[in-house]
Amino acid sequence: MTSPAVLLPALCALLFAVVTWQVAAHGPLRALDERLGRAMAGSGIPHGVAEFFADLGNTAVALPVLAAAMIAAAFRARPPRRWLPPLAAALTMAVVPALVVPVKNAIARPGPPGMPAGAHDGFFPSGHTATAAVAYGAAVLLLLHRTGPPPSSRARRVTITGCVLLNVGVGIGLVRRGYHWPLDVVGAWCLSGMLLWALALLLTGPVRRGRRRPRASRAPASPGR
Repeated sequence: MTSPAVLLPALCALLFAVVTWQVAAHGPLRALDERLGRAMAGSGIPHGVAEFFADLGNTAVALPVLAAAMIAAAFRARPPRRWLPPLAAALTMAVVPALVVPVKNAIARPGPPGMPAGAHDGFFPSGHTATAAVAYGAAVLLLLHRTGPPPSSRARRVTITGCVLLNVGVGIGLVRRGYHWPLDVVGAWCLSGMLLWALALLLTGPVRRGRRRPRASRAPASPGR
C-alpha cells in the first residue's frame, strides 16, 4: 500500500508535468487558464486586498519571516544539532530559484495583458508564489518541529490552516492584479509542495532514527523445582 507521505510528492510531480505540458504546448488547459485569468483580473475582489496578498510573495517580505523562524528554531533546538533545521530550511529556500528560473526560461510564457508592454516572457511558474509557499511553509515546519514541548493538535491545525489560506490569498492576489495566470500559480504550488515534503522529511528523519524501541521487560526466572 502506498504511503500518504509518498503520495503527496508524486501527485505534485504528476500535476506539475501535466500543467507544464499544457502551457508549453498551448493545450486546451492553457486556453481555459487564460480565460479564467482574465475573468479573475476583472472580478470584484478589492484592489487593495489583492495587492496586499500579492506583496506577501516578495522576497523582501517572505525571507525575513523565514529568517525569524530559523533563528527561533535554532534557539529552541538542543545542541549539537541546533543548526541543522535552520540550515535545511535555508537550503530548501535556495533551491527555489534554481528550479523556477530554468523552467521560466524554457517555457517563456508571456504574461497577462495587464503587464507593462515589453515585459519579459517567463511567467510560468510564478516565482512570487513559490517564494511565499516555501518561505512560509518552511517557517511553519520549523516552528512545529519537535525541538521543545510539542504543540497541541489544535495549535498545529490552526497554524497549518493559516499558512495554507495565506498562500491561497497570495495566489489569488497575483492573478487578480494581473501579475500571473492561474496555472503559473498552480505550477509553483506543485514545485513548492515537493520541496516542502523534502524539508519535512529532513526535519523528521533524524528524530525517527534517534528513537529507540523500548526493550521488553524480562519476566523473573522462576525458581527451580
